[in-house]
Amino acid sequence: MAESDGWKPRITLRWLAGPGLGLGLMAAGAALAAPQLGAGERAAAFPELPAGTDHMREPWVDGSLMAEHLEWQARDGRNALAWDLIGWVGTDEHRLWLRDEGEHRSGGARVENRLELHYGRPVAAWWDAVAGVRVDTGHDATRRYLAIGLQGLAPQWFHVEATAYLGKGGQLGLRLEGQYEWLFTNRLILALRGEAETWKDDDPRAGIGSGIGEVSTGLRLRYEWRRELAPYVGVEWASLHGDSAELARAEGERAHDRRLVLGLRAWF
Repeated sequence: MAESDGWKPRITLRWLAGPGLGLGLMAAGAALAAPQLGAGERAAAFPELPAGTDHMREPWVDGSLMAEHLEWQARDGRNALAWDLIGWVGTDEHRLWLRDEGEHRSGGARVENRLELHYGRPVAAWWDAVAGVRVDTGHDATRRYLAIGLQGLAPQWFHVEATAYLGKGGQLGLRLEGQYEWLFTNRLILALRGEAETWKDDDPRAGIGSGIGEVSTGLRLRYEWRRELAPYVGVEWASLHGDSAELARAEGERAHDRRLVLGLRAWF
């Protein structure tokens, strides 16, 4: 029994330490067997790279341009060609953002356009802070604003943009935009999008009334032939409120509108 009691622990220790000890002995043996390199041989085997070849440390400059909406809108009033473009160029840390949204109404009516150019930096996972300028054209005036905002993905992959504006004479504005998508298949996708804008003061020449202005909600069903190209159909509801609605009626326009849309979504 004494011999058996002494024998069992040795087997147990060997079983526990065997793999690690064996690998350690193999590594030590390989190190002793390997030839020792001198300083010259090491320099020849691992030369220093010249400046400018360390691409892993250099920021990668990239860019993208997307036509989120390029569509024909059949309205209760005048039909229109509408577009919504968004693009960026830069690195993961520093980007220039372009937003361009507008419409051209049929029958020789005016063109309305909102152009924004922002500089953006990440402030959290999936979120960027942006600051820049906004230029509105159309109606009887051109308006310029300073802009600051936040854009990114909220929980459940809900895309959000919130931007505040400061214009001439202390005019203040706020624009909110959100979009959510449901994937029926990898190619068939339904997008829900909403937008709202509010202003501090009346600006009749720019078609702006104080308070909540235009609010719109739309559904668009697209089919992605390729990821870069997707035709779609949909419907959109738009309404003006408060003083903005009164200004529109004074110009003979509708304050509430329903639009059937047919368009193309593409990115490069």
